[in-house]
Amino acid sequence: MLRVVLLICLCAVLGSCQTMSKEECAVADWGVIGEQDGAAGHEPQSRFARHVKACERAGVLADQTAWYQGYQQGLPRYCTPLNGLTVGRDGKSYANVCPPNLEPGFRDGYELGRTYHRKSTEIRNAESRIRSLESEIRQYEEQIRNGQADQRTAERLIDSNRWKIRDLERDIGRMQSELRGIEADMEDFRFTRALRS
Repeated sequence: MLRVVLLICLCAVLGSCQTMSKEECAVADWGVIGEQDGAAGHEPQSRFARHVKACERAGVLADQTAWYQGYQQGLPRYCTPLNGLTVGRDGKSYANVCPPNLEPGFRDGYELGRTYHRKSTEIRNAESRIRSLESEIRQYEEQIRNGQADQRTAERLIDSNRWKIRDLERDIGRMQSELRGIEADMEDFRFTRALRS
C-alpha cells in the first residue's frame, strides 16, 4: 500500500514538472516557446532540458537553436527595472539571467521589491502570532469556566499572552510605518523609471 501511495506521489511530482504536453510538443514553435521562457525569466539550461525531456516522450526533438534565439529576444522584456520590482515584491526568485547591460536596473527594482516582500511577510507573521495567542487566551478562559485548569496559573498565562500581544501590536505599528516608507520608495522608483522610458 505504501508503495502505491509513493508511486502516486512521484507521478504527481513528475507530472507537475512537465513543461509541455505531447500535443504541444507536436506543434511547437521553438522560437516562440524560447521567447516566452525568456520573458518569464526562466533559467535557460534547466528550462530547455525540461522541454527536451517532456518532448522526448512524444518523439519530438526540441530545436535548441530556435529556442535560444527566441529566449534572447524575450529576455529584455523580463529584465526591466519595473519587472524587477514586481518579481521582488511577489517574493519570486531571480535566476541571474539578465545580461550585463540590463542587470543593474533589474537588480535595483528587484532588491527594492524584495525589501517590501520581507517587511510584508514580517507583518503577516506577527499578525498570525497574535491570532495564535488570542486563540490560546480563549482556550485558557474556557478551561477556567469549565474548571479544567488551575485559575491562577491560567490567568497568569492569559496575562502573559496579553503582554506579548501588546508587544507584537507595537512591533506591527513600527513595521507598518516602515512599509509605508518602502511603498513611497517604490512609487518614486516607478515614477523615475517611467520618466526615463
